[in-house]
Amino acid sequence: MKNNTILRQFRYIFDLSDEEMINLFAQAEMVVTKMEVCNWLKKEEEEEHKEITDPQLAALLNGFINHKRGKRAGPQPAPEQKLNNNIIFRKLKIALNLKDTDIIEIYDYVGMVISKHEISAIFRKPGQSQYRDCKNQFLRNFLHGLQLKYRPEEEINKNYF
Repeated sequence: MKNNTILRQFRYIFDLSDEEMINLFAQAEMVVTKMEVCNWLKKEEEEEHKEITDPQLAALLNGFINHKRGKRAGPQPAPEQKLNNNIIFRKLKIALNLKDTDIIEIYDYVGMVISKHEISAIFRKPGQSQYRDCKNQFLRNFLHGLQLKYRPEEEINKNYF
């Protein structure tokens, strides 16, 4: 999935304002401007659209973890230079303090049945034999499930129709 698409969905799911987004970046010790955030959120066909980089999206997700769980003692982890769906999924899981059963419930919202084994395979280290890549559709369904969980039904309908 494209980083900008993930960013737009993330913002919608958690109903974040520009200032809240800027504050999440600040939680991860990254300074961004309102104009940068607005340009990242624009559609690709809009003239001012800018791509958000992997380290920038990683910093936002690190800030979200800090916001939800509190900052760790010591130096903050540096944002990853290269993101993949597995890392994004893991960061959301950590921030929201989700257990396997919570993730299964989120997938139930979108009518997808998954097992604890499938979930653990996504969170394994890439070199392990049971490791599984998190495909775009798997992450997209997870984000859609989060949307259904965190946004009231009438609000979802109002924004899409």
